[in-house]
Amino acid sequence: MTDTHYETLPPPPPPLPSTEASADEPAPGVRRPAPRHRWFAVPLVGVALLALVGIVIVALLPASLVADKEVGSDEDPAILVEEATPFARVPASATAVDDRVTFGELEGLVDVDEDRNGDIYFVTITEPQQSVLSWWVGRDEEEVTFLTREEKYGRSTPTQDRAISLTMMRTATQVAQYVALRAVGYEEARLVPGEVVIGEMVCLEAVDGECVRTAPSDEQLDVGDRLVELDGRRLNTVDDVIAALVDKEAGDSVTVRLERQGVGPLTVTVELTTSPDDSGRTIIGFVPFDTATIELPFEIDIDTGAIGGPSAGLAFTLTLIDELSAGDLTGGADIAVTGAILDTGDVGAIGGLVQKTSAVHQNGIDYFLVPTAQGEEQIAAARAVAGDDLEIIPVATLDEALAALEALGGDPLVVDAP
Repeated sequence: MTDTHYETLPPPPPPLPSTEASADEPAPGVRRPAPRHRWFAVPLVGVALLALVGIVIVALLPASLVADKEVGSDEDPAILVEEATPFARVPASATAVDDRVTFGELEGLVDVDEDRNGDIYFVTITEPQQSVLSWWVGRDEEEVTFLTREEKYGRSTPTQDRAISLTMMRTATQVAQYVALRAVGYEEARLVPGEVVIGEMVCLEAVDGECVRTAPSDEQLDVGDRLVELDGRRLNTVDDVIAALVDKEAGDSVTVRLERQGVGPLTVTVELTTSPDDSGRTIIGFVPFDTATIELPFEIDIDTGAIGGPSAGLAFTLTLIDELSAGDLTGGADIAVTGAILDTGDVGAIGGLVQKTSAVHQNGIDYFLVPTAQGEEQIAAARAVAGDDLEIIPVATLDEALAALEALGGDPLVVDAP
């Protein structure tokens, strides 16, 4: 039998080019770089490595090598001297208060409003040490304020300053609980006066918003000192200090026994002065911490973590009022709040308003309640940072804060506690 079909298998593929040749020769149409062009890449790589090393170095070098500012000298505050600014006050965060509040046993005592919409936020800043790189990046930013060591710590050590700041926060939560419960009708909430602790020294003279002369006692006393005795008289509360100074005059010297954090007991002699607000009153020259404790009809806990300072007091107060009363104070909006709260319901000034405004703006919140006590200049600076997307609302008291929330669409406070 003879096969009459043509061959149908495909022809074999052409032979592949030599592997050895393809390794040595460029593909057709491709031009091999000349040796001089390949050597030209070496310095480019070197420049890139040097730039990377330079960035690492300036990120590690302290800002104090290049950053400084004019401040009043210790001998004469009116004489300006250059001091390094190794720290910077910068924005941190805006955090909902509601997530940090818990209550004890409430059965038969109070109903917590669980179906509220919107949140009240407290705002924080931070003051980290700066590098040359961070100084260079932030030197022209409105929300970055460079600080000398004394501006950050005063005359305290970092450990002492941290302890003072945490004490201030604990006090702020206590006062907030007292003010909130009284506002919603719990008359049995009581404030118990506490020990005498120095909060800040009295400024006798200021220039352009900067204190240039403090009370003479500033030489012997530090912020955070707990005063125990004055001329042998026991000091249990601030009222005892006032009573001990009744027969004293400016220029008199008194002996003060105190406890200083990290040091222990000390006895110092201080010179008295006249109050800058009342020429008929003699003072030591300090503003005390509010160290009062509270007695409440039920337990409240506000988790402040490692956050220090008193500036969240108003935010805590408003959140507690919102939780312990009917209705919705925020009207469903997210509202940032800053300001210390006093037991009188007054709202006190805080530090770092511009930085806190920036933090609020970055979190996309539309409204920010701030203390009227900051003054027109600081509030104007905050508004400049806020721009058109964030409304700054100054308030002087708790009542004004509640009215501001109502004006934004929140429910009015209805007092129905037993």
